[in-house]
Amino acid sequence: MPRRALNNPRQVASKVCGCPRCLTEFPPDIHGERRPRRDCIGSWQARYRDPAGKQKARNFPIKDGGKAAAEAFLDKTRTSVRDRTYRDPERGKITLAAWWEEYWAIQQKKGRIKTRNRTLSLWNAHIRPKWGGYRLIDLEYMALQKWLTNEVKGHVTQQKVKQLLAAVLNAAIKDGERITINPAAHLEVTAAKVAKHPDDLKPPTEAQYALIHAALPEYYQRILRDFAYETGMRPGEYAGLRLNCVDEEQMVAVVKEILVLDRGRLCRQEAPKTDAGFRTVPLTPTAMEAIRFMKEKWKPKATRSALGDGYDLHVEELVFRGPKGAALNVNNLSRPWKRAIVQAGVARKIKDPETGRTEWWPRLYEYRHDVASRLHHAGVKEVDTQAFLGQKRGGKVTWIYTHESEGARERVRAALTGESGEGSGLRAVE
Repeated sequence: MPRRALNNPRQVASKVCGCPRCLTEFPPDIHGERRPRRDCIGSWQARYRDPAGKQKARNFPIKDGGKAAAEAFLDKTRTSVRDRTYRDPERGKITLAAWWEEYWAIQQKKGRIKTRNRTLSLWNAHIRPKWGGYRLIDLEYMALQKWLTNEVKGHVTQQKVKQLLAAVLNAAIKDGERITINPAAHLEVTAAKVAKHPDDLKPPTEAQYALIHAALPEYYQRILRDFAYETGMRPGEYAGLRLNCVDEEQMVAVVKEILVLDRGRLCRQEAPKTDAGFRTVPLTPTAMEAIRFMKEKWKPKATRSALGDGYDLHVEELVFRGPKGAALNVNNLSRPWKRAIVQAGVARKIKDPETGRTEWWPRLYEYRHDVASRLHHAGVKEVDTQAFLGQKRGGKVTWIYTHESEGARERVRAALTGESGEGSGLRAVE
């Protein structure tokens, strides 16, 4: 082991000092006249080696403690190097935007397409414009909390932004401790959690669906009325249904992959929304008739193509397609749907209390709610409904997808007034 230097820390010469040593090293005729001094006012330099053996140095001006501060720094740094807790302060001077590029290079390979796109949207819309130019070591808890409270709107948005920022900074700690603490770890979501009105979550009634379906073009009646309404499959699931996944003899459809939009471009995803999405869906005769109609019209191939890069859709294998033969997407489904609900007179605009954005009710996705409610009121066990709909958590079927049955309010009113024929109303009991 090499011998430790005796002149560490050492005082370095200064161009503004007038002591004999500094005047010798930096003559006055070159650097200007300076008043002679007995004691040097140059900074004290602490030299040390990092865990990789590379020599580094840090200067401490007289006003910041000089020699005493340099010696304390050396003791602390040598101990951290021995204990393998050393952190190079220069590594924390990277900007958050630059660190995001390193972080995202890994994260964009993980998770599902929609999840990755949502994460990227949160970064571009909220975090990057405000904090992208800040260095990691300059981020402070209180400044982040004020920004989250005052500039990020909505309970869910605040929660997701906080989670993303905390994850990005936590990765910086893991990467050789670019920072020692995570200033986003204890951020608080301050926006109130606002729930939608139950009427805005309910699916249309059977009569309303009849009006909507009657207003749809005949081709889309086959897709929406005869198949989606009968199966409760997600739009991406029946859009990605391939002929080899349909068993006409058993009257079932096997969900193996879906079609999703990847930043405006339609893409195949090898897995459904959740692991529970891999399932076999029993088909009603009406749903089977819709498949036979599509088979006769498009003559899909029963082959099973490789996923590849995901953007080669192999439309020739798809059962359901747009009216011109292209793959189904959010546009060629939502446009006829919106026209139909408006024509049927059931459409209404709903303002999302969380985001403030306006959306149309009923949504195309309400089919799943309606199917779950129908199964629930028919007495189908929740675990079976969960498997049928491809829900990962059984309780979600009850909490979100099931709604009061038609006529429930009248039955409750009749029970309260004693007009139900099943007794004389409610009565107090001991």
